[in-house]
Amino acid sequence: MMPLHAAMAASMEEEQSLVDRATLTVRDMFSGATAGSKVTRYLAESRGVIICPSVFRMSIAFGGGGGGCVFLTRDAHGSWSDPAFYRMSSANFGLQLGMQDVQVMLFVMTDQGVQSLLDSQMKLSADVGTSFASSGSGLEAGTAGEHNTSIRGVQKSKGLFAGAALGGSKMRVNSAANRAYYNQIVGPEDIVVSMRVNNSGADPLRSALTEVLATAQSRPDKNGQTTTTAPQTQQPMETAPSGSVSSQSLPAQ
Repeated sequence: MMPLHAAMAASMEEEQSLVDRATLTVRDMFSGATAGSKVTRYLAESRGVIICPSVFRMSIAFGGGGGGCVFLTRDAHGSWSDPAFYRMSSANFGLQLGMQDVQVMLFVMTDQGVQSLLDSQMKLSADVGTSFASSGSGLEAGTAGEHNTSIRGVQKSKGLFAGAALGGSKMRVNSAANRAYYNQIVGPEDIVVSMRVNNSGADPLRSALTEVLATAQSRPDKNGQTTTTAPQTQQPMETAPSGSVSSQSLPAQ
């Protein structure tokens, strides 16, 4: 039994490390965000978020990538669930060069988007309407995500990569990680919908999501405006139509 307990403890440490890095990613993504920033509006209006602290990619002519992610939803009172664990994987073909380490944050805007993620596997393309924005230095400007989409995403990159895109990436439930972190067999619905399990190690992540939104909303935008708008979680949202991934780059600040 001792080797089994040791293996479970090691696995839990690995999942806790992912949660801790997700907390840092949230704070990094919102560093300098203001009341007028798109990420501020996305988070305020979102049903849930997916945070991938490190999606590593490497390619010469064709390539792939992957990384661990966590998915949290918000209830009608604005409280965040504990995280459900996922894996992102992708394979891209075409003109690509170099390597890249990408931080990804996806804002799930509709109930349809949440429902799609409760399945064992979801593809970020025709399954749900998805829009991404990219940035190397900031997330203040840009027009990505203005369409009626179920999932809006932002990514910040480290390293050089030509032709990188997350379109076609697959999100898979990491059942082993969920079981290890909560010490019982649970699925995403148990974690993010019924919210019947809890791990205090995720409290800093849940707090960070609340804090960064409040801080960003209190910072004046370029017009000197702030907002105290509460998260739009109590009102039903329209379901977005299916569609392919669109990608736009945000200009450096």
